[in-house]
Amino acid sequence: MRRIAPTLVALTALPLLGGCLAKTALDVATAPVKIGSKAVDMATTSQSEADEKRGREIRKREERLGKLQREREKLERKCSDGNERACRDLAEVEHEIEVLKPQVPYEPDR
Repeated sequence: MRRIAPTLVALTALPLLGGCLAKTALDVATAPVKIGSKAVDMATTSQSEADEKRGREIRKREERLGKLQREREKLERKCSDGNERACRDLAEVEHEIEVLKPQVPYEPDR
């Protein structure tokens, strides 16, 4: 068997290592820029993300309002039958409905 000289192996592998070293150097040099841009992206909210969040909030509020309105109807029937506790609960439900109702934005006279 023939023995390959260690120098020959090192010289053959040198071009391969050179590419790896160059890529590593490039990665190290561009890392701060990549990290900085990622941080800015994570810190800001795009308009579409804000719209999606607002849409979720509106849907949740509407779902809650629907549930409260059904509960109010049930409590109104019980209250009209003379159930005092239902009348107290009805007042609480109606208050929560008023709080959750969409507010009309103020528009000054023109």
